[in-house]
Amino acid sequence: MAGSLFKNALAAFLLLQPLTAAYVQHQKQGHWVDIWGTMPQLVEPANLPPVPYNATDVVFQNSSLRQTIFVTQTAPTIRLIISNAFGESELPITAATIAIPLNGSAGTSAISPDSLARVTFSGGLSNFTIPNGARAISDPIDYPVTAQQILTISLYLATGQTTNSITGHPGSRTTSYYSPGNQTASADVPSDPETKQSEHWYLISGVEGYLPQSASPGSLVILGDSITDGRGSTTNHNDRWPDVLVRRLQGPGSTPLQRDTPVINQAAGGNRVLADGLGPSALGRVDRDVLARTGVAYVMVLEGVNDIGTAAADAAAQAGVGDRLVAAYEQIIGMVHARGIPVFGGTITPFGGDSSVQAYSDPGREATRQRVNGWIRGSGRFDWVVDFDAAVRDPANGTMLDPSYDSGDFLHPNPAGYVAMAGAVDLSLFETFRYGIDGEI
Repeated sequence: MAGSLFKNALAAFLLLQPLTAAYVQHQKQGHWVDIWGTMPQLVEPANLPPVPYNATDVVFQNSSLRQTIFVTQTAPTIRLIISNAFGESELPITAATIAIPLNGSAGTSAISPDSLARVTFSGGLSNFTIPNGARAISDPIDYPVTAQQILTISLYLATGQTTNSITGHPGSRTTSYYSPGNQTASADVPSDPETKQSEHWYLISGVEGYLPQSASPGSLVILGDSITDGRGSTTNHNDRWPDVLVRRLQGPGSTPLQRDTPVINQAAGGNRVLADGLGPSALGRVDRDVLARTGVAYVMVLEGVNDIGTAAADAAAQAGVGDRLVAAYEQIIGMVHARGIPVFGGTITPFGGDSSVQAYSDPGREATRQRVNGWIRGSGRFDWVVDFDAAVRDPANGTMLDPSYDSGDFLHPNPAGYVAMAGAVDLSLFETFRYGIDGEI
């Protein structure tokens, strides 16, 4: 009996060896890396989908969503991520497809029919349910995409999600479409009075690409607020500063490593480091939005302006928020360094101006900004510093944005300002930290 058991175990072991060896070899040849992402957050009531897609206790019933995204890296095979992180009920997806939008344009509802591909999950399922608080990663799709390409994602929910607490991202800066029935395979959404649109993303949170291990160490993930999320940028133009950085990385004179580095925007308008608000605090979401993302090789932090701006302007309150920001940066650095990943710090950009327009504008808050920026620049705690402040401030008055870079509210840059911010990133940092902080990534 014992001999028989041994023979069976040995046979099973030997059968597994080719599979194990093949799997290990496969992993050596490539790895999954995020090539697009957005920060999932609880959709506020004002940002829920338009009627009739937002009824009492149910959203997107018998409804299709068509949304476009800006791919940041070339990949031969991809996977789609759908998030139910903040949903208070299960999320039942009936069908999903990807396609190339007509003319390759962002924010368009029409697709090129020949480019349509079905998305399946869990080994071939089109119809699947995501538990509340969870996410789902699709089966691999042999669907070559290129950096800076626009990709259309269409979802259909037959029964809808039975809650008004859903997951999305309000600051998409691109137009999304909602229509009745299953339109996932349609060349365009119906010309129907019930077809609606808005500048939000819902349910989608990432696209992964299978990239050669030798070429790409992984992605740059940016932890940020509305300045990184692109407030003041142009709808459907993908001209946030991280988007412009992608174009720099793909541009003339860039190195192979730079061209192989995706940029993942994990920012949300109004986000703070120290407290929840529009989305969880930056300190509270590092695990989910940075460390849990696939294939992270570099991290950048550009946060803090909303902590300074929403704190009382008196000296005691500002001293406290400055101290706590520095302590929080230390925590974030420690968490990321524990994975061997380098952390780059961005200086906080100006917000001085007419206080009747920009409520943050105050001498006490400006003093805190200068103090915190001094720590970012001079402490040596960040592995690299990107001086966004110097890139966009007014040469004649460093407390304000350069007027040519101001979107009009004294806080958010315009597209020209975002070009200046992307230009402040020294691309050599990617080579410097190709192997992480300890040479092991």
